[in-house]
Amino acid sequence: MLVKWIRCTVVDRRGFERGQRKWAGLLGEPGFRGQGGGWSRGRQGVAHVFAFWESRAFYDSFMARSHDRLAAAQAGTFKDARVRLFDHRFDVKTGFQPRFTDADLVRVALCRVHAEHAEHFTLMQEKVWNPAMAGSPGMVRGLFGEAPGDEFLVLSMWQSSAEHGKYRTERVERLALRARTESDVAALTGALVDLEPTWTV
Repeated sequence: MLVKWIRCTVVDRRGFERGQRKWAGLLGEPGFRGQGGGWSRGRQGVAHVFAFWESRAFYDSFMARSHDRLAAAQAGTFKDARVRLFDHRFDVKTGFQPRFTDADLVRVALCRVHAEHAEHFTLMQEKVWNPAMAGSPGMVRGLFGEAPGDEFLVLSMWQSSAEHGKYRTERVERLALRARTESDVAALTGALVDLEPTWTV
């Protein structure tokens, strides 16, 4: 599965949200699995959208044919768009489905890892972080993805920010020490995203 993460700064909120609803046109596109997104909790006016495709071939075909027609509805409503593509490596918890209806919050983390540590980082994600997240009551589902250049995406969906907050305070420092995260990671950026139900396709 291919994961697309778009982050942009919105300059016309009403126009952007109106345009966002036009992406319902993705339904029926070959290989399209689902899309959702919302507003960054920490940065005013920053929107995040996550789209899922069965494969890179289906995605490339869509980009060549239908993308520009659907995107036209949002022209001029945002700036500074950053798009990243990741290959799904494994699920956090089991059976990831690109559904957004049972979650209120997405936590997204982008990790740039020292090349010689990529294998260890992936292993720790599987053996240390995954079980801890999967065992958190409010965590619905998640995935671990990889992009060229030793970049990794950890995307997790939560029932509420309160549940995510509990997981953070109880566990994160202890887990980071156990996984030796500091020695693996060259740079880490992330966001908490409040999901907008009307953006879900």
